[in-house]
Amino acid sequence: MTALRERSAELVRIREQVLEGPTPEATAQQHARGRLTARERIQLLIDEGSFTEIEPLRRHRASGFGLETKRPYTDGVITGWGRVHGRPVFVYAHDFRIFGGALGEAHAQKIHKIMDLAAAAGAPLVSLNDGAGARIQEGVSALAGYGGIFTRNVLASGVIPQISVMLGPCAGGAAYSPALTDFVFMVRDISQMFITGPDVVQAVTGERVSQNGLGGADVHATVSGVAAGAYDSEQACLQDVRHLLSLLPANNRELPPHVEPFDRPDRSCDGLLDLVPGEPNRSYDMHRVIEEIVDDGEFFEIQPGWAANVVCALARLDGHVTGIVANQPAAMAGVLDIHASEKAARFVQFCDAFNIPLVTLVDVPGFLPGVGQEHDGIIRHGAKLLYSYCNATVPRISLILRKAYGGAYIVMDSRSIGADLSLAWPSNEIAVMGAEGAANVIFRREIAAADDPDAVRQQRIKEYQAELMHPYYAAERGLVDDVIDPAETRSVLIRSLEMLRGKHAELPSRKHGNPPL
Repeated sequence: MTALRERSAELVRIREQVLEGPTPEATAQQHARGRLTARERIQLLIDEGSFTEIEPLRRHRASGFGLETKRPYTDGVITGWGRVHGRPVFVYAHDFRIFGGALGEAHAQKIHKIMDLAAAAGAPLVSLNDGAGARIQEGVSALAGYGGIFTRNVLASGVIPQISVMLGPCAGGAAYSPALTDFVFMVRDISQMFITGPDVVQAVTGERVSQNGLGGADVHATVSGVAAGAYDSEQACLQDVRHLLSLLPANNRELPPHVEPFDRPDRSCDGLLDLVPGEPNRSYDMHRVIEEIVDDGEFFEIQPGWAANVVCALARLDGHVTGIVANQPAAMAGVLDIHASEKAARFVQFCDAFNIPLVTLVDVPGFLPGVGQEHDGIIRHGAKLLYSYCNATVPRISLILRKAYGGAYIVMDSRSIGADLSLAWPSNEIAVMGAEGAANVIFRREIAAADDPDAVRQQRIKEYQAELMHPYYAAERGLVDDVIDPAETRSVLIRSLEMLRGKHAELPSRKHGNPPL
């Protein structure tokens, strides 16, 4: 047997060892926790047979605390690239079986390498997180590794899509890398994120809380707004990640992928005529409106469990990916509050970064009043949404379905802040406030002095509606480009987006703006 054949046979044995992982017992323990191994997760995410691993033979060089006798291959993280729906994607996955997925110097350098490759190749990066934080035995070298990851997260922001999938614990500074990415997905019962754990919280504040109660999937999907979605299984979570990737461009220099639609672009949306009540105070589900308009009634909603009074979703219109922002009358009457403003602002900013046109469906009674909202900074947080829309250069179309009152009307991508087209249904009511409130302010003295205040109030309300809130008032003044038949909504939006597809807009020359963060 030649020396080269011997070396080749040795390489085969080493690669088999790498693929098997540390020990069968470690794999059994991972499964006993209800969690898949890193390689099993990559198989679910990446198209079959397309994964190419890099640095599988990497081992740490640390010593002390027994590390010199424990030098497993991969050093606890699997890195490489493959394809999702035939398109290139880069991935790294923590292997909890090795040092609990904790990050050391070599581990961090592998992640740095794959992040640099993703940015250079202009392809999305997906991180499958299941690690115990910094490797304590390596001290400050491990912490410095996190700094390199954070810096690369920021440099890649708005350049390539970055998706974090939480499939285990993520505590302390390690939680900031997912927070810097575009989307965070979590799985119930097995994934948690927090800066300080339950023990520290109890020691400092006296509060007793479980890991899931402090930073579990449902907490971040419904309370904090950190997670874009929470799932019951890793399989369901990774399937949705694949679906999301199919809607995103590879980088900020490309357009989102187009698919040939089965849905006719000129399909009439007659169902909309019965979905939306004429009375401005009656509720309805905006999801059904979106289903009626988009291709095949399918859309991918971001953060459905948090700030439900605004809907943010990716869908296709005539095969082209479109970002949809819509007030949700079925939740808090569709009012804008702090959380809704933050949610929509970040979504608008993401769509603008990755060349995804925006359609805004407006049915908003205003901003949520209250001492709590004012003290918590509704002015500053509401300004985030305003800033995001004003700063967006992608095609922007707003459609006013029903009411659009006050400052919230302006903020929801009105014509005055740069919407390319502003459309409205004949049920629209655009005004500073509702007719009843306006009449009570304008005619308060007359109403107070009247023999029959209620009759005078109702009379003045009708007059105000007839004078300033009829469906064609804004169109007559050029604030709305057209009043359209609801049944024609889909075809009008598709034709308008097609016209705007070549839009080119430039922002002023500057280092960067100073948004109200």
